[in-house]
Amino acid sequence: MARKPAAKGFTPEARGPLDGVRVVDLSRLVAGNVLTLQLADFGAEVIKIEPPEGDTLRSWRVKGVETAWKVYSRNKKSVALDLRSDAGRAIVRELARTAQVLVESFRPGVLEDMGLAPADLHAINPKLVIVRISGWGQDGRYRHKPGFGTLIEGYSGFASMNGFADREPVLPPMYLADAMAALYGYGAVMVALRNVEVNGGQGQVMDLPLFDPLFSVLGPQAANHKLTGEVKVRTGSRSTNAAPRNVYQTSDGHWVCLSASTQGMAERVLVKIGRPELVKDPRFATNIERVKHGEELDRIIGGFIAERDLATNLKYFDEAGVTIGPVYDIAQIVEDDYVLEREALIEIPDAEMGSLPTHPVVPRMSGTPGALRSAAPVVGEHNEALLKPLLGEAEYGKLCDTGVISKGKKK
Repeated sequence: MARKPAAKGFTPEARGPLDGVRVVDLSRLVAGNVLTLQLADFGAEVIKIEPPEGDTLRSWRVKGVETAWKVYSRNKKSVALDLRSDAGRAIVRELARTAQVLVESFRPGVLEDMGLAPADLHAINPKLVIVRISGWGQDGRYRHKPGFGTLIEGYSGFASMNGFADREPVLPPMYLADAMAALYGYGAVMVALRNVEVNGGQGQVMDLPLFDPLFSVLGPQAANHKLTGEVKVRTGSRSTNAAPRNVYQTSDGHWVCLSASTQGMAERVLVKIGRPELVKDPRFATNIERVKHGEELDRIIGGFIAERDLATNLKYFDEAGVTIGPVYDIAQIVEDDYVLEREALIEIPDAEMGSLPTHPVVPRMSGTPGALRSAAPVVGEHNEALLKPLLGEAEYGKLCDTGVISKGKKK
């Protein structure tokens, strides 16, 4: 019987290192939700402001279940407001008054049109850190263009490098641009908070387009182009920096990935596949030559691996100290002993699924760990708890009756 991921319950009383930090999250879809998830996992109070129908991320359902929302919105609180109304926007201003961070992902200019421009927010809370997520940034000729991650993954140069030379460019099969922006933004928020709290600084505005982070992680492509005048060609899984490095099929139809980025490792691979004479072969003696003759090198290594099944290859190369591993799909990952031993996959309580398999708090901190305090909220779940004390019972009831505050749902 297959092992199951560790079951982890919620500890509502847990306090993380960001306890006391209030975040008002006006963002939609992935980038903002991943950024504020990191803050929430480490103890920040994240108040997710949703329209009455809920964040668009909720519509990404599998068999009717909001799996993306459940994974990216744990530890958060939901308030459902009609931001088209003056009263709804006034509530945002009141929440921002007591917040340390505000995150938004409207098209540039929309926040200003709503009367929530950074200057207006800083007038009521000078120490507020405002994160503005967009596709292309708050200025420049593309500022008003739609900014979904797919466009950035194409425009940045990533897709042109990804795939095989004789095939079309390949977009990533997940939200790469959004995730990169979220993680850059999370780190920058911590920098801005430190400036406020330790250095006595004021709040500031972070211009966080999806383009900049993804373009930055492509590394020295512009420098390489300046030196060579060449455009990096698509090479599939083969590297243009080191060889051997590729995926190879085993005799039972599985795949392994092998990387030998150092001279010593490359020589070890050649010896262990029974071809020690290739260590001195001019075609393979140095990394530069191995990269030039990558196709021929892959045929030799691939031929050796193709004669053995997955388990035999992994055992043989592991014992030889060669850097090799399986190419897994999700069905294999969720049953892998390493993943389960490390509790890199856990199951948390879920009202619809019974339990929700997901990642734990990342990274693991020895002194200031994060915690799982609550499941992702339903739309407007925390309206009453957060807004009635803020507005008073009479005003709260009035705004509920007029639809400014959506009727909050209970779990």
